Amino acid sequence: MPGSRLVCCDIRKNAEGIIIEELYREHWALVCGFLLRRTRDPHLAEDLAQETFVKATRALLGWRGENAAAWLLSIARNVLVDHVRRHRRELALPDPDELGVPALHVESLAVRDALDRLPEQHRRLLALVYFEGFSLVEVAAMTGKKHATIKTAVWRARAAFADIYGVLHD
Repeated sequence: MPGSRLVCCDIRKNAEGIIIEELYREHWALVCGFLLRRTRDPHLAEDLAQETFVKATRALLGWRGENAAAWLLSIARNVLVDHVRRHRRELALPDPDELGVPALHVESLAVRDALDRLPEQHRRLLALVYFEGFSLVEVAAMTGKKHATIKTAVWRARAAFADIYGVLHD
């Protein structure tokens, strides 16, 4: 029955084409916008978005059918990191005194301590928005929750952080 196996593979190949086409149609703007905000170059963002979908096509068999937006954004982030690594130039670092960079303050340690005291969900939300630079819409897409839900959750996480940070400074 070698012929039936070939038909099965052809059907699978066709289904993958349909799946990636749907993913492309539904998530192109999200992926491209994510990359545009980080590169600030529309042409580079489109190139990296195309590379993201090429990698997604290759990795489609490994995708478990979970949140497509989160999966594509993580691929886009990796594509961006790879691009930055490939095009990074080694430059000699100037002396910190020449830059006027202040020494590490106790404040930054207090911030880290306050973050460590937060519940995992709050800490993760604040990290996604403030450290990794994801928008609330992107976080909503990654988590499969509504934008309003994420907005409220981030507001609560910030309030919890402020409470803990205030106690550490008092």
